[in-house]
Amino acid sequence: MYCGDYTQGTIFPAPNFNPIMDAQFLRGALQGISCEKDVLIDILTQRCNSQRLMIAEAYRDMYGRDLITDLKENLSHHFKEVMVGLMYPPASYDAHELWHALKGADTEEKCLIDILASRSNMDIFQMKEAYLMQYNNDLQQDIDSETSGHFRDTLMNLAQGTRMEGYADPSTAAQDAMILWEACQQKTGEHKNMLQMILCNRSYQQLWMVFQEFQNISGQDIVDAINECYDGYFQELLVAIVLCVRDKPSYFAYRLYNAIHDFGFHNKTVIRILIARSEIDLMNIRQRYKERYGKSLFHDIKYFASGHYESALLAICAGDAEDY
Repeated sequence: MYCGDYTQGTIFPAPNFNPIMDAQFLRGALQGISCEKDVLIDILTQRCNSQRLMIAEAYRDMYGRDLITDLKENLSHHFKEVMVGLMYPPASYDAHELWHALKGADTEEKCLIDILASRSNMDIFQMKEAYLMQYNNDLQQDIDSETSGHFRDTLMNLAQGTRMEGYADPSTAAQDAMILWEACQQKTGEHKNMLQMILCNRSYQQLWMVFQEFQNISGQDIVDAINECYDGYFQELLVAIVLCVRDKPSYFAYRLYNAIHDFGFHNKTVIRILIARSEIDLMNIRQRYKERYGKSLFHDIKYFASGHYESALLAICAGDAEDY
């Protein structure tokens, strides 16, 4: 039976919060001949997102300047990406990442997968509004023009944000499982459409039952079946949906491990996941990472990153006592 685990982030509201004082410290740090990056890290990684937005408002009121613009002008490289990324509200950050994934020199399919396979209906609705407001473009139209095939169709379905929530009907689980099994056997365009319609629109609770029925019918795990039958980004997206249904922290632990070890520390992926999950389930992601890979996420970031960039990532990740 589906059961949503208790989740916990690594960043919490700071006690005794004073946005005016924080804004003053940030202004001082950014005005110096050499930017005081430690001050930026100490403040921006130790305040929750809503507090950072209040700091930005105080900064604008006091100095008539935009904090994000000042961060961009005074910082560089990946450290800048972390500090600026922390300043976006969650929906705006997702929109920002999707825009760059779709409109950059090359489409970043894995970013599209990470975001659209894992967000709730409300997340997707707010993300689409932020995308329209920030870039004056329609997210679904951009997905339609920048991607192709069944990968595009599945992304478009997810971007509708119409997944059923909280509903499960045991009587239809076996029927859905049979459709999935047939889709893995026959692989026609119609079967692919039915496959993605089920994975994109059934509730998580329903899909847990469907996956169990699939195992009963086929004697095979749904992920193994998808991997055998499909390939490319369509296959990666389908697997991501299944893994997110089962356990999002495990999915993101897997993505972080791949980004750190298989892609020579893929900075964009590491930054995006740490920031996006910092107030949701990054503590759980850390736990899954250590259970699965034997070393802590903190350890691996410390090994591969360096300088103030490393310090910022570690401050967001946080660690257990033995990590320090």
